[in-house]
Amino acid sequence: MSAAAGAALERARRRLDGLDLYPRPVRVEGVRVVVVPLLFRLPRLRRYAGYALWRTILLKRPPGAGSSDDLVTHELCHLWQGQHRRWHMLLTYGTTRYRENPYEREARWAVEQTSGPG
Repeated sequence: MSAAAGAALERARRRLDGLDLYPRPVRVEGVRVVVVPLLFRLPRLRRYAGYALWRTILLKRPPGAGSSDDLVTHELCHLWQGQHRRWHMLLTYGTTRYRENPYEREARWAVEQTSGPG
């Protein structure tokens, strides 16, 4: 993981630490941030700029050079959700439209609540 990705992950962790969404803070040990632009050319992933898997955040562009701290925070929130409600989260993604998905709403809310002024 690049130094920029590690720094972005740490900033996202600090942002989420200010929220009380789950009983334990988000764990970032073993979490990787990987930039894989080719993955986001796949038809089902074209509309996304980032994607979260178990302990990996996949980004279309590098942090600081196209991927914002807000995006890294959003994806790290999904890892946090998975650390607490993995199976429910998977079931919900399989049965709920993206915009109405409560986990997507929560991740968007987390970014809004922790964004700086302006």
